[in-house]
Amino acid sequence: MLPRGHVKQLRHVSTVLRGNALGDPFERDVFCYLPAGYDTDGKDYPVIYFLSGYTGFGRLLLNADAFAESMDQRLDRLIASGAMPPSIVVMPNCFTRLGGSQYLNSPAVGNYEDYIVNELVGFVDEQLRTLRGRDHRAVTGKSSGGYGAMRLSMRHPEVFGAFGSHSGDCYWEYCFIPDFPKFFMQLEKHGGVAGFLAAFDALPKKTHDATMTLMLLAMAACYSPNSASPNGFDLPFDERTGEMRPDVWARWLECDPVRMVPRHSEALRSMKAIFFDAGLKDEWNLHLGTRIVCDRLDAIGVPYVHEEYDDGHMGVVYRYDRSLTLLAKAIA
Repeated sequence: MLPRGHVKQLRHVSTVLRGNALGDPFERDVFCYLPAGYDTDGKDYPVIYFLSGYTGFGRLLLNADAFAESMDQRLDRLIASGAMPPSIVVMPNCFTRLGGSQYLNSPAVGNYEDYIVNELVGFVDEQLRTLRGRDHRAVTGKSSGGYGAMRLSMRHPEVFGAFGSHSGDCYWEYCFIPDFPKFFMQLEKHGGVAGFLAAFDALPKKTHDATMTLMLLAMAACYSPNSASPNGFDLPFDERTGEMRPDVWARWLECDPVRMVPRHSEALRSMKAIFFDAGLKDEWNLHLGTRIVCDRLDAIGVPYVHEEYDDGHMGVVYRYDRSLTLLAKAIA
């Protein structure tokens, strides 16, 4: 039998999430994997923050599955085999009424960047035996979580010294624009944002089209907040015709990792390890976006590991082995 770690459930009361525009909870559970021996050896451990994708949150990573490992089972196996040094893995909850936060600050959603960087990291360091400092702290995640890992590392190299991204959101032209016509038509069908949200809430089963519309609303709330707008954010297209709004789209592009890389070259050069992967059949073309991010890194001389594989965007938890082992070794 493998030596088994255990999951500790912490409860954190946030100051920066209190009073957020969506009315989401400011008191949240934080699930932390502690490796076998933590309770008896007195050692301090490096920490990896694992960020969930859109509609995800920490507890979901621990769900049992008939044919896949939960996060704690995966970590037990990797550590017991010697593939990964013993590490603490923190699984935050940054879920919102719109399905996600993109791990950034937005007056239309909440200050989730501040929540992670200014509150949660310090809280975990106080509650658990962690190796302090950015050289012993990494962040990784999948999809929106991969985006969050890229963004937080670029903007806060004093907090995170390494990062990974599994199919992280990047190159907005390919991952968002193809879905804008359906997004527009869903809003038109329901008479606008408020009508759609009411219809979504009433759905006994959240359909794919409805969830994709909600996702793009979440992106607008994150990337183009506007307190003067009736919705609290601007849509990237005209609500009557569907024509793209260049001024709003430019605000989205400012948040695209492809555009962020040149602005954060020094932070990226300071990373102890960077990992990317994406499936060659990714439904949001994120394998292409990831290639473009890597091309930008090449241009500024930043080393990284980049892998592609024969799969799509969903059901790829088996790939988590790659970032967890690489990052844990870098920060051990």
